[in-house]
Amino acid sequence: MERRVAVQLVASRDYSVPLCVRLRYEPTDPYVVRAVFFVDCDEPVEWVLGRDLLADGLTGSAGCADVRIWSAVGRGDRWMYIALVSSAGTALLEVPVRDITSFLQDTEALVPRGTESGYIDWDAELAHLRSQD
Repeated sequence: MERRVAVQLVASRDYSVPLCVRLRYEPTDPYVVRAVFFVDCDEPVEWVLGRDLLADGLTGSAGCADVRIWSAVGRGDRWMYIALVSSAGTALLEVPVRDITSFLQDTEALVPRGTESGYIDWDAELAHLRSQD
């Protein structure tokens, strides 16, 4: 399942740049949401986000280290922020809450929260881990 979301890359208090993000969810990898950012470079940039982390960020502050998500205090329930930190720098995204809420509802229709482990092929995962030795 995929959905494109229009977000704002916050450059400063008074300036932001529109950015397109493709969110992808696969029931075979039920704990994560892949966010692909299309920026001015040859290849899109992909981040892997925890589905629960996104859900928790809708109602408060969630995450630490390289991914932090929080709701926009004082701006109503319309926006949330996602901060992504890497060795290349930090990106602050302003994201419409309704788009994330709708996307997460669709993922939960595929794989209800709390049932994720039943969608993982544990034999394939174990075989993959053994092949790395």
